This record gives sequence, structure tokens and C-alpha cells, in this order.
Amino acid sequence: MASLAHPTPSLPSLLPSLSPKTPSAIKLPFPSRSSPSQFLGAQISHHISLSSVPSSSSFRFTVSSKVSKGQAPPAFNLKDQDGRNVSLSKFKGKPVVVYFYPADETPGCTKQACAFRDSYEKFKKAGAQVVGISGDDSSSHKAFAKKYRLPFTLLSDEGNKVRKEWGVPSDLFGALPGRQTYVLDKNGIVQLVYNNQFQPEKHIDETLKLLQTL
Repeated sequence: MASLAHPTPSLPSLLPSLSPKTPSAIKLPFPSRSSPSQFLGAQISHHISLSSVPSSSSFRFTVSSKVSKGQAPPAFNLKDQDGRNVSLSKFKGKPVVVYFYPADETPGCTKQACAFRDSYEKFKKAGAQVVGISGDDSSSHKAFAKKYRLPFTLLSDEGNKVRKEWGVPSDLFGALPGRQTYVLDKNGIVQLVYNNQFQPEKHIDETLKLLQTL
């Protein structure tokens, strides 16, 4: 007697509308800004092939860092806003707050820098130094510091070498440099790693909480 079983159709025949040739656009609903350099005002459009999208079991958003609590981070020697060389070892013997930020003059980075400025006396009272690091050059840092009266050091990590060595994670599928803050104790050991891209002021709050316990 002939079998009544029908052959199982293949997955592509069941999903004819999911052709990998069809591009899709991702538009991020951030508020628009006048400056094209402002990360949070950007509208990102990207064509994605479905064949390149990882499965649900492997597609995860994670925040990871090479430098963790209890470690001594890699040394650096970078130029500050005045073109002077500054090494990490310079700060040994006192707590230091090292914060990596995306770029000068962007909305979130300006809020963060001004929040550090407004709380600077509290950091001084705790005996701590504040150091901001981004990929901008020294002249950009100088203009940024002058415009907003920033009383702390800004270091130029052109090429993002130090950012990579410290393992600062990126956001938005790698399109946006991450915002991450580290607190080192007087022995140069990391006591806090804090990451929050979209609430820059929280970095100041979390940092001060820890400094009060050191």
C-alpha cells in the first residue's frame, strides 16, 4: 500500500518573505540635535542581512571589561589639554577617578563633565583626583575645558589605544564609544567599575559613594 505521508517542506519554503536579500532599516528614536557630531542626536540606518543575524541563543547584550575590581589597570602616558605628558603612575598615593567618555561637546559628555566640575570640591575633600579620557586631541580638550571651566585633567587617547587596553566596552553595536568610570585607590587598585551610557550624572553619584568609604 502506498504511503500517505507527505514530505516535510523545507524551512525556506515556509518563510518566503524572509529573503536575506531584503534589507531592513534600524532607526534609533533619539531626540534630534543640531550638531552632526552629537552621538545622541544621530539617526542610524543600517542594512542587515538576515543570514548575518545570530540566533537567539547567542545574541546577547553584555557589558564586559578587561579591567575589573581588584586589579591594577594597564599604565598609560597621554597628553593633557595643555599638551603635557601625564602618566597613570603620577596619581599613585591618592585615590583617582578615571572616566572614559565618548567625545567633547556631545550632550551626555558635557553633562557628565559639568557634574564632575560641580562636585569637584567634594572630590578634593575626599583626596581624589579626577581624570577624563576620550579620543579627542589636546586642542579639543583645551577648548572644552575652557568653555565649561573644567578644573580637572582631560587626556587625549587618540586612536583609543588606552580605551582598548582597559577593555572599555562600546555601545550601539560598537558604533558609540562606551562611557565607563573607574575608581582607583591610593595603591592603584581598581575599587569600582561603573558603566552607564545614558545617565552620565550617575557616574558622579556612584563614585562619591565609594570614595567616602576609602
